[in-house]
Amino acid sequence: MGPPADLVALLKDLGATLATAESLTGGRVAARVTNVPGSSAVYAGGVVSYQTPVKVEVLGVAQATVDEQGVVSAECAREMAAGVRRLLGTTYAVSTTGVAGPERQEGKEVGTVFVGVAGPGGVEAVELALDGDRATIQEATVDEALSVLADMISSDSRPAEDSGLG
Repeated sequence: MGPPADLVALLKDLGATLATAESLTGGRVAARVTNVPGSSAVYAGGVVSYQTPVKVEVLGVAQATVDEQGVVSAECAREMAAGVRRLLGTTYAVSTTGVAGPERQEGKEVGTVFVGVAGPGGVEAVELALDGDRATIQEATVDEALSVLADMISSDSRPAEDSGLG
């Protein structure tokens, strides 16, 4: 089946829904998910927030985050994921922000990427250091975003381990 199909099947099994907030990937995460037949049962929608004002005004990223940490940051990725989850009322959300190139942004190297994931268990961000041209970085980001999201969903759906105490 492959990662996107596996992800859609997992979300269906859990009765969970998904939203996306994308910057450097420009809608590629949404496209990868919606290429899966039946994904409309779990995918609510997304926001392509390529420009900073969209991150702030639509997704609710704090202006202080933009000013102090920049849009290429773990905190921005977390706030994007939490914002789109709240905006679309989904169980889970994933976000992407970073530098696809060809030039540095906010002093950050090309290939510096942050993936945010939000779900019932909280909000996390993962930093990636990717190599390649713009298209390669964008596609690798999509792969990583789906993987990080699947990991969060899987860990949320696992029963708590028995501590042996009690």
